Amino acid sequence: VQLQASGGGLVQAGGSLRLSCVVSGGTFSSYAMGWFRQAPGKERELVAAITWSGGSRYYVDSVKGRFTISRPNAKNTMYLQMNSLKPEDTAVYYCAAEPTLTGWVGPQRRYDYWGQGTQVTVSS
Repeated sequence: VQLQASGGGLVQAGGSLRLSCVVSGGTFSSYAMGWFRQAPGKERELVAAITWSGGSRYYVDSVKGRFTISRPNAKNTMYLQMNSLKPEDTAVYYCAAEPTLTGWVGPQRRYDYWGQGTQVTVSS
């Protein structure tokens, strides 16, 4: 299974970006998916997660109302729409996948597959 994250870049505060994560080599619709981020000097944190069907989503408090996770299974792709970006959103963003049909997955240690990361930089 391979995950390819893309869509990062440099944006001014208040701007928007959409991250994509394309999954190949597996059955995308059987995976719970998540977006993590890691800022310099900080631990990697879960930003958003979504169940295999898209029926349930999780967001960390700091991004609620600004970020939206989605996954059109027919495209084998997960997205993270990021609006109203803030400098504190600056980080490397990673996508991850876990084969489970029981719900969204929180702990990063539970995720079996990871993408390579895409840099998001928000200038003030």
